[in-house]
Amino acid sequence: MGAGIELYTTAGCQYSDAAREDLEWRGVDFVEHDVEQDSEARERMLGITDGNRTVPVIVEEGKPPRIGWMGQGCFI
Repeated sequence: MGAGIELYTTAGCQYSDAAREDLEWRGVDFVEHDVEQDSEARERMLGITDGNRTVPVIVEEGKPPRIGWMGQGCFI
């Protein structure tokens, strides 16, 4: 992952959209993973979140993962 950010999302989740838009607006480099389309990414996300199935999940090196966006999220 390097110093970048990983964003785990699903299509149609307004909170995933909001997290993506915020990162883009701030000019932050990130890699997005759609956990509905990518089963390996989904398994990674579930490992990171100890099984929590809420998206978005924002993973930044050296920081705890952030689950949800502004206290809200979509369940997968």
